[in-house]
Amino acid sequence: MDVILSVEAIGAVVGAVLLALFVLGLRRRLIQRAGGTFDCSLRVAPPEDTEPTGKGWVYGVARYNGDRVEWFRVFSYAFRPRRVLERPSIEVEGRREPRGTEELALLSDAVVLTCEHRGMRLELAMSDDALTGFLAWLEAAPPGQRVNVA
Repeated sequence: MDVILSVEAIGAVVGAVLLALFVLGLRRRLIQRAGGTFDCSLRVAPPEDTEPTGKGWVYGVARYNGDRVEWFRVFSYAFRPRRVLERPSIEVEGRREPRGTEELALLSDAVVLTCEHRGMRLELAMSDDALTGFLAWLEAAPPGQRVNVA
């Protein structure tokens, strides 16, 4: 009797884990359905005088939506973006390669872009191809819109 209960409990736990993974995958598909998405890790930038570490990076998916980039955490069930970056408010301060333990925290081909958005310094890590697209999107602002691209 106890063995049957434990087998049922293990089956229920495995079923719950599989259901949770399915829902995460379905959420990502729904986010990507509209197109214009790219893998993008994000963190609030540490002070400029500190050596970068792998701490604080959160893996996510970013989606272009008009004059905004919506950023979603990958390991979340929320259908709303965690951050929304408006094109006129983004100022690119620079780009660099991951250093030290950042190389372990980010995808292998990541480039780190330091930006300021509404007074907050952020770092975005994305592939070279995604970076090219992001910078092109920034430069494609309508005439008269102030955009600062490093």
